[in-house]
Amino acid sequence: MAYTVAIVGATGAVGTQMIEQLERSTLPIAKLRLLSSSRSAGKTLQFKGKDIVVEETTESSFEGVDIALFSAGGSTSAKYAPYAVKAGAVVVDNTSHFRQNPNVPLVVPEVNAHALDDHKGIIACPNCSTIQMMVALEPVRQRWGLERIIVSTYQAVSGAGARAIEETKRELREAVVDGVNPKDLKADILPAGGDKKHYPIAFNALAQIDVFTDNDYTYEEMKMTNETKKIMEDDAIKVSATCVRIPVLSAHSESVYIETKVIAPIDQVKEAIASFPGAIVEDNPSQQIYPQAVNAVGKRETFVGRIRKDLDAPKGIHMWVVSDNLLKGAAWNSVQIAETLHERNLVHPTKDLKFPLE
Repeated sequence: MAYTVAIVGATGAVGTQMIEQLERSTLPIAKLRLLSSSRSAGKTLQFKGKDIVVEETTESSFEGVDIALFSAGGSTSAKYAPYAVKAGAVVVDNTSHFRQNPNVPLVVPEVNAHALDDHKGIIACPNCSTIQMMVALEPVRQRWGLERIIVSTYQAVSGAGARAIEETKRELREAVVDGVNPKDLKADILPAGGDKKHYPIAFNALAQIDVFTDNDYTYEEMKMTNETKKIMEDDAIKVSATCVRIPVLSAHSESVYIETKVIAPIDQVKEAIASFPGAIVEDNPSQQIYPQAVNAVGKRETFVGRIRKDLDAPKGIHMWVVSDNLLKGAAWNSVQIAETLHERNLVHPTKDLKFPLE
């Protein structure tokens, strides 16, 4: 069977990557439909050498669609995903809108593909920073259990969208070429477009991704906490995150500290991660080999290195985790979910999901 697949948000940074990932995918595709806002409708994009005209997303856009990949913002998913499901499509949503809904599985295929089995028409793709951490930690959790996770992220500006990339390039140009003091650079987007103040990212590190919640953590940090517990199906795991934006264009990096339930020999930890699907160990301190953002760009895998025991905590382990946030952190994970739905024979209409979701 070959499917009709739609991409909502096809002209965005993630949407264009979804097209590329579908070209490389094992998913049998009979027809690809590209959907966007009215601003981008009428543009032409290519899929496997053929021109496809981008259509405006409407309530009737999903007739005949089997799989709909959404990456156009939470409000778009909230509005149009119900129409896609009612038309008989399975929705894979790359926004945060459905992630914590108990009726919606939150899936990293290498980690919890079984969660797809009971889907009711919508599957959520986790946050980019959560996805790569799950790939690195799941093989450890399976063998030795996890008590605590403390993660500090070093996230690329592409996670904030195309305008953030352009703002970063402009600031770096003005600082380097024009000699503007970095603290005097004009910022309009980062650290969070919807917040009151904006700060330059050039030659800077911003300890804020998304806006702050009432508990003084940002929404990005709470996403990592809550999503980890849901994906690993364990509310007892202690998770704390500090999320930082740095002037790197693509690929997120993370310093991850974990405490296992039982002592884990470090050589076995490296072996477990290296043999886990989607993970690649790059770890040779004597040769200065460890994951780097510039090397991860354009690759689907998650790279793990600097794996070492904590010097004071017998069950403590440190590691460094890097992945392309637009690929494994978004587009590839979404397409991978679609592939897994096909492999498990789960691409079928649902009658069980009622809107608004309870």
